[in-house]
Amino acid sequence: MITRAKEILAGAKGKMSNAVNHLDEELKTYRAGKANPMMFNSVLVDYYGSPTPLPQVASVTTPDAKTIMLQPWEKKMIPVIEKAIRDANLGVTPQNNGEAIRCSIPPLTEERRKELIKKAKGAGENAKVSVRNARRDAIELLKKANKDGMPEDLQKEYEQLVQKETDAFTKKVDEIVSAKEKEIMTV
Repeated sequence: MITRAKEILAGAKGKMSNAVNHLDEELKTYRAGKANPMMFNSVLVDYYGSPTPLPQVASVTTPDAKTIMLQPWEKKMIPVIEKAIRDANLGVTPQNNGEAIRCSIPPLTEERRKELIKKAKGAGENAKVSVRNARRDAIELLKKANKDGMPEDLQKEYEQLVQKETDAFTKKVDEIVSAKEKEIMTV
């Protein structure tokens, strides 16, 4: 029975960890006024008829803090990449010189900063909901295991452990969101 309780706890921890990792990856794509190649990870390019993430058809580099350079593997992909960047509505204007695409990162307006913070807080709230859902699922599994013969004191002990994990992951979500908020507000 103790191995079953440990499996339930490990499963809940895994789901909570996935929620935090997803939040972290999502917030990396937010443009905070400085060049970040991760902002292009979600841009899909029409590569011979199939939607392909931009980093798979071009190298993405940051020569300086306000510029991102995209060097397509194939020159004929330049117009397709430019169109994909414009369609993605990232707030950058691609400029090509026939060899590569340069994107200058404009400084964020106060309004845009507030909008990004609101969006980051929303993403953080979604991550917290995922963490709480993992807690709920784990507690339901522990109650079911109790009906199947798990001692009640073991069930209660693992419910407390699940709650401790929930609190830790919720705190981590808050830390990630506040760090991103600070990054966005830094001019």
